[in-house]
Amino acid sequence: MTEPKLSKEEKEILEEFEAGEFKSVLTPGRIKMLQAAAEETFKKDKRINIRISSHDLESLQRRALEEGIPYQTLVSSVLHKYVSGGLRDLMANKASQRTQKSRR
Repeated sequence: MTEPKLSKEEKEILEEFEAGEFKSVLTPGRIKMLQAAAEETFKKDKRINIRISSHDLESLQRRALEEGIPYQTLVSSVLHKYVSGGLRDLMANKASQRTQKSRR
């Protein structure tokens, strides 16, 4: 494998890191809080059952196969991204924009 090309600044940072010049500023309390947040993020403690069309299920399974993950994991990820604001409904946004324009 070829070595990545680093800028002068990147090389300096790498050298300082490898020399042990970087120290963590995280306190034990902050580390504990971050670990708890990470555990809560990935905790799967509820189960749901939904009915979807066979076409949608097949599409989900195909996309999951392309990503190399189980389709349930893909569905969970999409839902998580949507409820946390990382995924937006483009059609709803377009409809909202049309409504706002027509009111002007």
